[in-house]
Amino acid sequence: MHPAGLAAAAAGTPRLPSKRRIPVSQPGMADPHQLFDDTSSAQSRGYGAQRAPGGLGYPAASPTPQAAFLADPVSNMAMAYGSSLAAQGKELVDKNIDRFIPITKLKYYFAVDTMYVGRKLGLLFFPYLHQDWEVQYQQDTPVAPRFDVNAPDLYIPAMAFITYVLVAGLALGTQDRFSPDLLGLQASSALAWLTLEVLAILLSLYLVTVNTDLTTIDLVAFLGYKYVGMIGGVLMGLLFGKIGYYLVLGWCCVAIFVFMCPLLPGAVAHAYNPSTLGGRGGRITRSGPCG
Repeated sequence: MHPAGLAAAAAGTPRLPSKRRIPVSQPGMADPHQLFDDTSSAQSRGYGAQRAPGGLGYPAASPTPQAAFLADPVSNMAMAYGSSLAAQGKELVDKNIDRFIPITKLKYYFAVDTMYVGRKLGLLFFPYLHQDWEVQYQQDTPVAPRFDVNAPDLYIPAMAFITYVLVAGLALGTQDRFSPDLLGLQASSALAWLTLEVLAILLSLYLVTVNTDLTTIDLVAFLGYKYVGMIGGVLMGLLFGKIGYYLVLGWCCVAIFVFMCPLLPGAVAHAYNPSTLGGRGGRITRSGPCG
Protein backbone atom coordinates (compact mmCIF):
# COMPACT_ATOMS: atom_id res chain seq x y z
CA MET A 1 0.00 0.00 0.00
CA HIS A 2 1.07 3.49 -0.70
CA PRO A 3 2.50 5.36 2.22
CA ALA A 4 -0.04 8.11 1.71
CA GLY A 5 -2.87 5.59 2.06
CA LEU A 6 -1.38 4.20 5.26
CA ALA A 7 -1.23 7.69 6.73
CA ALA A 8 -4.87 8.35 5.78
CA ALA A 9 -5.96 5.04 7.35
CA ALA A 10 -4.08 5.80 10.52
CA ALA A 11 -5.72 9.21 10.71
CA GLY A 12 -9.17 7.71 10.36
CA THR A 13 -8.72 4.96 12.98
CA PRO A 14 -9.26 6.02 16.62
CA ARG A 15 -6.20 5.72 18.93
CA LEU A 16 -6.58 3.35 21.89
CA PRO A 17 -5.52 4.70 25.33
CA SER A 18 -2.18 3.55 26.62
CA LYS A 19 -2.08 1.15 29.56
CA ARG A 20 0.94 2.89 31.08
CA ARG A 21 0.14 4.55 34.46
CA ILE A 22 1.29 8.10 34.82
CA PRO A 23 1.89 9.13 38.47
CA VAL A 24 -0.40 11.97 39.45
CA SER A 25 0.64 14.14 42.34
CA GLN A 26 -2.29 14.84 44.66
CA PRO A 27 -2.47 18.07 46.56
CA GLY A 28 -1.05 17.75 50.05
CA MET A 29 0.73 14.51 49.20
CA ALA A 30 4.46 14.42 49.85
CA ASP A 31 6.98 13.59 47.20
CA PRO A 32 7.68 9.83 47.32
CA HIS A 33 11.37 10.50 46.68
CA GLN A 34 11.61 12.87 49.69
CA LEU A 35 13.16 11.29 52.81
CA PHE A 36 11.88 13.82 55.37
CA ASP A 37 8.66 15.81 55.57
CA ASP A 38 8.94 19.52 55.06
CA THR A 39 7.15 21.04 58.05
CA SER A 40 8.14 24.62 57.49
CA SER A 41 5.02 25.41 55.46
CA ALA A 42 2.74 23.72 58.01
CA GLN A 43 4.21 25.78 60.84
CA SER A 44 3.77 28.94 58.86
CA ARG A 45 0.13 28.07 58.19
CA GLY A 46 -0.55 27.02 61.80
CA TYR A 47 1.07 29.89 63.61
CA GLY A 48 0.67 32.65 61.09
CA ALA A 49 4.31 33.43 60.54
CA GLN A 50 7.53 31.54 60.25
CA ARG A 51 9.96 32.00 63.12
CA ALA A 52 13.16 33.77 62.38
CA PRO A 53 15.96 31.25 62.21
CA GLY A 54 18.79 31.45 64.65
CA GLY A 55 22.38 30.73 64.07
CA LEU A 56 23.18 27.50 62.26
CA GLY A 57 19.52 26.60 61.84
CA TYR A 58 18.71 26.59 65.58
CA PRO A 59 16.14 28.96 67.14
CA ALA A 60 17.50 32.03 68.80
CA ALA A 61 18.04 31.57 72.53
CA SER A 62 16.11 33.77 74.99
CA PRO A 63 18.17 36.34 76.86
CA THR A 64 19.37 35.28 80.32
CA PRO A 65 18.47 37.25 83.48
CA GLN A 66 22.04 38.55 83.63
CA ALA A 67 21.77 39.88 80.11
CA ALA A 68 18.41 41.47 80.85
CA PHE A 69 19.83 43.10 83.99
CA LEU A 70 22.80 44.49 82.07
CA ALA A 71 20.45 45.80 79.39
CA ASP A 72 18.43 47.91 81.90
CA PRO A 73 20.19 47.92 85.30
CA VAL A 74 18.34 50.89 86.87
CA SER A 75 14.79 49.58 86.48
CA ASN A 76 15.74 46.04 87.46
CA MET A 77 17.53 47.28 90.57
CA ALA A 78 14.47 49.33 91.53
CA MET A 79 12.20 46.30 91.08
CA ALA A 80 14.48 44.14 93.22
CA TYR A 81 14.61 46.80 95.94
CA GLY A 82 10.81 47.16 95.90
CA SER A 83 10.32 43.41 96.18
CA SER A 84 12.71 43.30 99.13
CA LEU A 85 10.83 46.10 100.90
CA ALA A 86 7.49 44.35 100.31
CA ALA A 87 8.82 41.09 101.74
CA GLN A 88 10.20 42.88 104.82
CA GLY A 89 6.90 44.71 105.35
CA LYS A 90 4.89 41.50 105.10
CA GLU A 91 7.18 39.81 107.62
CA LEU A 92 6.86 42.75 110.01
CA VAL A 93 3.06 42.72 109.77
CA ASP A 94 2.90 38.96 110.34
CA LYS A 95 5.01 39.31 113.49
CA ASN A 96 3.06 42.20 115.04
CA ILE A 97 -0.50 41.45 113.95
CA ASP A 98 -1.01 38.96 116.78
CA ARG A 99 -0.44 41.77 119.28
CA PHE A 100 -3.66 43.47 118.21
CA ILE A 101 -5.70 40.72 116.50
CA PRO A 102 -4.98 37.19 117.79
CA ILE A 103 -5.60 35.36 114.54
CA THR A 104 -4.50 31.98 115.87
CA LYS A 105 -6.88 32.27 118.85
CA LEU A 106 -9.79 33.40 116.68
CA LYS A 107 -9.51 30.21 114.62
CA TYR A 108 -10.38 28.22 117.74
CA TYR A 109 -13.63 30.13 118.29
CA PHE A 110 -14.80 29.50 114.73
CA ALA A 111 -14.07 25.75 114.77
CA VAL A 112 -17.76 24.77 114.62
CA ASP A 113 -19.95 22.57 112.48
CA THR A 114 -23.66 22.29 111.69
CA MET A 115 -24.38 19.82 114.48
CA TYR A 116 -22.73 22.06 117.05
CA VAL A 117 -24.72 25.12 115.92
CA GLY A 118 -28.01 23.23 116.17
CA ARG A 119 -27.23 21.85 119.61
CA LYS A 120 -26.02 25.22 120.87
CA LEU A 121 -29.13 27.04 119.69
CA GLY A 122 -31.28 24.44 121.42
CA LEU A 123 -29.20 24.89 124.57
CA LEU A 124 -29.66 28.65 124.45
CA PHE A 125 -33.46 28.42 124.23
CA PHE A 126 -33.95 25.39 126.51
CA PRO A 127 -31.05 25.21 128.99
CA TYR A 128 -33.32 23.64 131.62
CA LEU A 129 -33.15 20.27 129.87
CA HIS A 130 -29.36 20.19 129.77
CA GLN A 131 -27.65 18.01 132.37
CA ASP A 132 -23.95 17.81 131.50
CA TRP A 133 -22.53 21.27 132.25
CA GLU A 134 -18.86 20.33 132.39
CA VAL A 135 -16.35 22.21 130.25
CA GLN A 136 -13.84 19.79 128.78
CA TYR A 137 -10.12 20.48 128.89
CA GLN A 138 -7.25 18.62 127.31
CA GLN A 139 -3.73 19.34 128.55
CA ASP A 140 -4.99 22.48 130.30
CA THR A 141 -6.47 23.69 126.99
CA PRO A 142 -10.20 23.72 126.19
CA VAL A 143 -11.23 21.46 123.35
CA ALA A 144 -12.65 22.88 120.11
CA PRO A 145 -16.28 24.03 120.25
CA ARG A 146 -17.43 21.40 117.76
CA PHE A 147 -16.42 18.72 120.29
CA ASP A 148 -17.93 20.43 123.35
CA VAL A 149 -21.32 22.14 123.27
CA ASN A 150 -20.45 24.01 126.49
CA ALA A 151 -17.41 25.71 124.94
CA PRO A 152 -17.78 29.33 123.84
CA ASP A 153 -17.63 30.23 120.17
CA LEU A 154 -17.81 33.39 118.09
CA TYR A 155 -19.65 32.05 115.07
CA ILE A 156 -23.11 32.15 116.65
CA PRO A 157 -22.64 35.60 118.27
CA ALA A 158 -21.32 37.09 115.02
CA MET A 159 -24.14 35.67 112.91
CA ALA A 160 -26.70 36.59 115.58
CA PHE A 161 -25.43 40.18 115.70
CA ILE A 162 -25.78 40.60 111.92
CA THR A 163 -29.18 38.90 111.90
CA TYR A 164 -30.40 41.08 114.77
CA VAL A 165 -29.50 44.25 112.87
CA LEU A 166 -31.37 42.99 109.78
CA VAL A 167 -34.43 41.91 111.79
CA ALA A 168 -34.46 45.28 113.55
CA GLY A 169 -34.45 46.96 110.12
CA LEU A 170 -37.38 44.74 109.12
CA ALA A 171 -39.26 45.79 112.24
CA LEU A 172 -38.59 49.44 111.47
CA GLY A 173 -39.83 48.90 107.93
CA THR A 174 -43.15 47.49 109.14
CA GLN A 175 -43.58 50.71 111.13
CA ASP A 176 -42.69 52.90 108.13
CA ARG A 177 -39.67 54.24 110.02
CA PHE A 178 -36.88 52.49 108.11
CA SER A 179 -33.89 54.42 106.83
CA PRO A 180 -30.24 53.48 106.29
CA ASP A 181 -29.24 55.93 109.02
CA LEU A 182 -31.44 54.19 111.59
CA LEU A 183 -30.04 50.81 110.55
CA GLY A 184 -26.49 52.05 111.07
CA LEU A 185 -27.50 53.63 114.39
CA GLN A 186 -29.00 50.33 115.50
CA ALA A 187 -25.82 48.42 114.68
CA SER A 188 -23.60 51.04 116.36
CA SER A 189 -25.70 51.11 119.53
CA ALA A 190 -25.73 47.29 119.79
CA LEU A 191 -21.97 47.17 119.38
CA ALA A 192 -21.48 49.98 121.90
CA TRP A 193 -23.60 48.21 124.52
CA LEU A 194 -21.65 44.99 123.98
CA THR A 195 -18.37 46.85 124.49
CA LEU A 196 -19.64 48.49 127.69
CA GLU A 197 -20.78 45.13 129.05
CA VAL A 198 -17.38 43.55 128.39
CA LEU A 199 -15.56 46.47 130.02
CA ALA A 200 -17.86 46.36 133.05
CA ILE A 201 -17.20 42.64 133.59
CA LEU A 202 -13.44 43.07 133.15
CA LEU A 203 -13.47 45.91 135.68
CA SER A 204 -15.48 43.82 138.12
CA LEU A 205 -13.06 40.90 137.82
CA TYR A 206 -10.14 43.25 138.36
CA LEU A 207 -11.67 44.88 141.45
CA VAL A 208 -12.52 41.59 143.15
CA THR A 209 -9.14 40.11 142.05
CA VAL A 210 -10.65 36.92 140.65
CA ASN A 211 -8.19 34.62 138.94
CA THR A 212 -9.97 33.14 135.93
CA ASP A 213 -9.22 31.44 132.66
CA LEU A 214 -11.81 33.58 130.90
CA THR A 215 -10.33 35.83 128.25
CA THR A 216 -11.82 38.93 126.68
CA ILE A 217 -12.85 36.87 123.65
CA ASP A 218 -14.67 34.43 125.95
CA LEU A 219 -16.63 37.31 127.46
CA VAL A 220 -17.52 38.61 124.00
CA ALA A 221 -18.75 35.14 123.04
CA PHE A 222 -20.88 34.66 126.15
CA LEU A 223 -22.35 38.15 125.99
CA GLY A 224 -22.98 37.80 122.25
CA TYR A 225 -25.35 34.88 122.82
CA LYS A 226 -28.01 37.33 124.01
CA TYR A 227 -28.62 38.42 120.41
CA VAL A 228 -30.20 35.01 119.75
CA GLY A 229 -32.92 35.75 122.30
CA MET A 230 -33.30 39.30 121.04
CA ILE A 231 -33.91 37.99 117.51
CA GLY A 232 -36.59 35.65 118.84
CA GLY A 233 -38.25 38.49 120.73
CA VAL A 234 -38.34 40.81 117.72
CA LEU A 235 -39.72 38.09 115.44
CA MET A 236 -42.44 37.17 117.92
CA GLY A 237 -43.25 40.85 118.26
CA LEU A 238 -43.75 41.10 114.51
CA LEU A 239 -46.04 38.06 114.52
CA PHE A 240 -47.98 38.44 117.78
CA GLY A 241 -47.50 42.03 118.83
CA LYS A 242 -46.24 43.34 122.16
CA ILE A 243 -47.51 40.38 124.19
CA GLY A 244 -45.51 37.89 122.14
CA TYR A 245 -42.48 40.19 122.22
CA TYR A 246 -42.37 40.51 126.01
CA LEU A 247 -43.16 36.86 126.65
CA VAL A 248 -40.39 35.55 124.39
CA LEU A 249 -37.96 38.22 125.57
CA GLY A 250 -38.56 37.31 129.21
CA TRP A 251 -38.15 33.61 128.45
CA CYS A 252 -34.86 34.23 126.64
CA CYS A 253 -33.53 36.44 129.46
CA VAL A 254 -34.11 33.70 132.02
CA ALA A 255 -32.72 31.08 129.64
CA ILE A 256 -29.49 33.00 129.00
CA PHE A 257 -29.03 33.48 132.76
CA VAL A 258 -29.48 29.76 133.39
CA PHE A 259 -27.11 29.02 130.50
CA MET A 260 -24.30 31.29 131.72
CA CYS A 261 -24.67 30.57 135.42
CA PRO A 262 -22.92 27.15 135.43
CA LEU A 263 -20.40 27.91 132.69
CA LEU A 264 -18.82 31.08 134.05
CA PRO A 265 -18.14 29.69 137.55
CA GLY A 266 -16.78 26.55 135.91
CA ALA A 267 -14.16 28.58 134.06
CA VAL A 268 -13.28 30.42 137.27
CA ALA A 269 -13.04 27.21 139.25
CA HIS A 270 -10.77 25.69 136.61
CA ALA A 271 -8.12 28.25 137.52
CA TYR A 272 -8.12 26.92 141.12
CA ASN A 273 -8.48 23.25 140.22
CA PRO A 274 -5.53 21.35 141.82
CA SER A 275 -5.38 18.94 138.88
CA THR A 276 -4.49 21.81 136.51
CA LEU A 277 -1.62 23.12 138.62
CA GLY A 278 0.56 20.21 137.60
CA GLY A 279 -0.27 20.65 133.93
CA ARG A 280 -2.32 17.46 133.70
CA GLY A 281 -5.55 19.17 132.68
CA GLY A 282 -8.88 18.90 134.41
CA ARG A 283 -12.61 18.89 133.89
CA ILE A 284 -15.09 20.84 135.98
CA THR A 285 -18.30 18.95 136.63
CA ARG A 286 -21.40 20.90 137.60
CA SER A 287 -24.36 19.14 139.17
CA GLY A 288 -26.78 21.47 137.40
CA PRO A 289 -27.54 25.10 136.69
CA CYS A 290 -26.08 27.25 139.44
CA GLY A 291 -25.43 24.10 141.45
